Amino acid sequence: MTAPRVVTFGCRLNRHESEVIERHAAAAGLRDTIVVNTCAVTAKAVREARRTARRIRREQPHARIVVTGCAAQTDPETFAAMAEVDAVVGNDEKLRPATWSAERLTGSRVAAATEMAAVAGSVATLRGRTRSFVPIQNGCDHRCTFCIIPYGRGPSRSVAPEAVIAEIREAVRRGVPEVVLTGVDLTDYGAGLASPVTFGELVRRILRAVPELPRLRLSSIDAAELDDALIDCFGKERRLMPHLHLSLQSHDPMILKRMRRRHTPEQAERLLERVRAARPDIAFGADFIAGFPTESDAMFGNTLAAVERLGLIHLHVFPYSERPGTPAARMPQVAPTVRHARAQALRTAGERMFRRRLRDRAGTVAAILVEDEGGLGRTEDYLPAAAPGAVPGSIVRRRVEAVGRRLCAA
Repeated sequence: MTAPRVVTFGCRLNRHESEVIERHAAAAGLRDTIVVNTCAVTAKAVREARRTARRIRREQPHARIVVTGCAAQTDPETFAAMAEVDAVVGNDEKLRPATWSAERLTGSRVAAATEMAAVAGSVATLRGRTRSFVPIQNGCDHRCTFCIIPYGRGPSRSVAPEAVIAEIREAVRRGVPEVVLTGVDLTDYGAGLASPVTFGELVRRILRAVPELPRLRLSSIDAAELDDALIDCFGKERRLMPHLHLSLQSHDPMILKRMRRRHTPEQAERLLERVRAARPDIAFGADFIAGFPTESDAMFGNTLAAVERLGLIHLHVFPYSERPGTPAARMPQVAPTVRHARAQALRTAGERMFRRRLRDRAGTVAAILVEDEGGLGRTEDYLPAAAPGAVPGSIVRRRVEAVGRRLCAA
């Protein structure tokens, strides 16, 4: 009899939740079970999840296969119809201990894929040795025309500040030097709480309540919402890492409007200017979708030019992927070959800016959080770096030089 195992697709939040599933399944005594925790953000991700379930069945014919995650939430019937799948579990239910008993997963093929709850569950933290990810929010109340995630994650809801702070204190007690705040729509933090708290106010509370926390980092945020308290924290709190990843998706006004995004190019540029003025050493990253429906060469050119003009060095680029049921899927489509060519052009521009940042850091002193036995880790601005001989989990200050795609201790 083997211990349960989770195969994870998609975002950091899914990876965090996979660890929670493993804990619950192990505690329930579940055996010979493989959970596929799916992603629905692209059609490719859904196809890969189905292929994975089929491959697991071929390789382990006697294992119980359970499918959960966003694709299971949005389309449970498709997975339940697969002969290889024994049970389908919804996104809310996958975090509940009772779900992972053998009795619960036996019988109905769709064990639970109900409507998402309007309140957040408990904090579920990925407990790494060097970095802990603390989900503070889940779900989304916005309806971008390309996005299926609100249907998979439900409405926006937040974890109470006290619970977040308690989890971070526990991470620090275990010796974790860096905590990353994560969620589906971080800047909507406060939704569902009895007493309104903005995201920036939460960050400020954390840094004040846990002075022993060495480093606090943020995951991706929406460019439409960045409150003054957060910008103030970037300017005053050196423990808040100088790295901000923005969900931009495009930098063309018409495409942003057709995406139903809540910011304009001008608003995004003003935001970057304000944050950079408060924290000159900050590094910016961005998410982009290439080849969104109706995107012309000129429209794409506006996005491509913004990579250098805005100084974006950490890019996540996705060719547009139709998601059935979304408004964008009904718009005039850009040819797949054009989407992929534009995505590659964005990645090339991002790589150029990334290497420029490495060169700019050469000869400076970096604080490197060491993540493995080989001394590899990340700087404050999330650049890959090497400090050979340093102990995993330590933060070492080294003068660095640019070597290939990373910084190395000189």
